[in-house]
Amino acid sequence: MNTTTQTRASAPWWAGAIAGFLAAASGVAVGTGVAALLQGVPSPIESVGNRAIDYAPPFLKEFAVKQFGTADKPILIGGVVATLALFAIVAGVIGRKKPRVAIIAVALLGALAIAAAAIDRTTTASRALTLVPSVITLVVSLAALLVLLANLRGREEAAAAHPLGLGRRGFLKASLGVTALVVIGGAVGQIFGNAAAAASRAGIRLPRAAKPAPAVPAGAQVEIEGVSEFVTPNRDFYRVDTALRIPDVPADGWNLRIHGMVDKELNLSFRDLMDMELEEHRVTLTCVSNEVGGPYVGNALWLGIRTATLLEMAGVQDGADAIKSTSADRWTAGTPIEAVTDDRNAMVAIGMNGQPLPLAHGFPARLVVPGLYGFVSATKWLTDIEVTKFSDFKGYWTTRDYTALAPIKFSSRIDVPKSFQAFPADKVRMGGVAWSQTVGIEKVELSIDKGDWFEAELAAEDNVETWRQWSYVWDEATAGIHSVQVRATNKNGETQTSERAPIRPNGTTGWQSVQFRVE
Repeated sequence: MNTTTQTRASAPWWAGAIAGFLAAASGVAVGTGVAALLQGVPSPIESVGNRAIDYAPPFLKEFAVKQFGTADKPILIGGVVATLALFAIVAGVIGRKKPRVAIIAVALLGALAIAAAAIDRTTTASRALTLVPSVITLVVSLAALLVLLANLRGREEAAAAHPLGLGRRGFLKASLGVTALVVIGGAVGQIFGNAAAAASRAGIRLPRAAKPAPAVPAGAQVEIEGVSEFVTPNRDFYRVDTALRIPDVPADGWNLRIHGMVDKELNLSFRDLMDMELEEHRVTLTCVSNEVGGPYVGNALWLGIRTATLLEMAGVQDGADAIKSTSADRWTAGTPIEAVTDDRNAMVAIGMNGQPLPLAHGFPARLVVPGLYGFVSATKWLTDIEVTKFSDFKGYWTTRDYTALAPIKFSSRIDVPKSFQAFPADKVRMGGVAWSQTVGIEKVELSIDKGDWFEAELAAEDNVETWRQWSYVWDEATAGIHSVQVRATNKNGETQTSERAPIRPNGTTGWQSVQFRVE
């Protein structure tokens, strides 16, 4: 008779799955909580996500923005989390019988997170400090996995002998303990994420502009329900950037360095900017990712100091043709020196629509350059301006098949009707916006059912750096399905082309068309 100690059946697969999932979740939660306590340090999930963003080919970025819009970042994070969870679950299931395999798998996953943190461009802390959350994630995940697997071991004598092995009965207790780590770590991450910047922003009272913007002209807003507000509220202003987590940059301690091909290097604090002669200007911004008729365009009142003034203080040297601007998370853009020193209202902005810049829109300071797409000009969380030459550097997106010079292509959009919107026959009212920054809109034309073109009524113009609204009432509407196209002509006499161009390398073109129904 075999006298070898008999063993019980292995724990069920779902128990191993729970063990793997909780082990990974505890590590990530604690690592995220630690990252939130360390200013300028990304969480392990963010470091992996940042690498995915930086290494993804441009067509994937365009696909993500087109398909998911401003939800692209949560979806990316969700994808990283789902992949991690699946990997951990599989490791836990395997670990019921082969704990060493599970431990090696989790260790490899942790090493990947550490490697991602080691090359994360978004950190504002030292490289050693940036590694801390990922290292802690690995340590906590492995420790939790060892505890949970020890409690799933089938051999009674092993469970009794192992210092952590409390047997299967202890699995529930161990699971509850690990779950507590998940909850605590997650709560710390939520409470302290962006805490320094949020507190700093809450304490700021913007000074009055030395040169305030004139009032919005009467008649700039058309009286048609559904047309965009002439000044886009902060909560509705589009956001397209590469930041998975908004940089936590408080105004205290923030510094703007202006250097390079200048006579005098400048280092300006937030207080220095507030003490200057600030100006207000309404400027419309547009993202290169904006499809024809898309939502990534907005108009706001910006408060700041003209870049021309700052560069005059520094003294631009002969031969410079660009500025390289850098954000707190190391994102870069290259802007023609002419665009930030001519008579357009390019500025380092600290206010938006009467408030300090929202965290998502660049607090404490950002660049605003009329007439250029954001990927070559609209640097948020601005920390550095280097006066240089285009031949000496490339910005973030110009290394990804986008052009270095990217003037905004003038365009028009139909806000009303929405696709397949229904109207009573006597109330077909249409409206939208058109923009040609630094030039201005001369007219907007419509074509119903691909018939002749006729002019819409233009709203009052504010300035050539903002969009202009248009409206039209179709008095002779007939019942049925109809389509309407729109095109604009700018003050240079140029009319929008009907030719479709893709987002890359320098923005879309074409006429927007919308179908609607008259009842």
